[in-house]
Amino acid sequence: MLEYITADTGNNPDYLIIWLHGLGADGHDFEPVVPQFKNPKHTFRFIFPHAPVQPVTINGSMAMRAWYDILAMDINREVDKAGILKSVQLIEALIDQQLKDGFKAEQIVLAGFSQGGALALHMALTASRKLAAVIALSCYLPIPGVLNKQSTFINKDTPFFMAHGQHDPVVPFALGEQSKDQLIKAGFSVNWRHYPIQHGVDMNELNDIKSFLLSLP
Repeated sequence: MLEYITADTGNNPDYLIIWLHGLGADGHDFEPVVPQFKNPKHTFRFIFPHAPVQPVTINGSMAMRAWYDILAMDINREVDKAGILKSVQLIEALIDQQLKDGFKAEQIVLAGFSQGGALALHMALTASRKLAAVIALSCYLPIPGVLNKQSTFINKDTPFFMAHGQHDPVVPFALGEQSKDQLIKAGFSVNWRHYPIQHGVDMNELNDIKSFLLSLP
């Protein structure tokens, strides 16, 4: 079972946001953004899980927190499908526990940055239940053929927010844009934004994410 951090913006949360961190970070990485999402319309519970520690090929096989191994970072890349599936199972178990604790699937927002965003996208496309929304930042489709072979299309009408830094030296902007284009072509509803930043999230992006969340019913 994954360890995680919980933070609420108020009592009786309307939505549960499961936010997956990037490669080499941990659940504390985005914990400081929680106060930015306080508002009079919705209250949110944030869950920030810690990924398992494992060797990462692209970083000289150094052990770090990672949702799956990264073998290469290019459009025609090799993919650690077994690692992705293992993390999907870990997050699904976390979601199952939240459902037992009283949340409904339609209250759950799956969010992530970089590798965490890639995992969030994959999970939304292969899900067995409809989510409230998906937030995928500075990321890509980790298994490019998922829309052709594995997608359940249960979340086809679920709102997606995708964003990317135009000067990202870690996850190429073209890779994120290509993933967005694939989703739109397949009929998914994607709110796409880009910013003149590198591999990160700035205040303008956080404000856009907040507006996106406030657009939920």
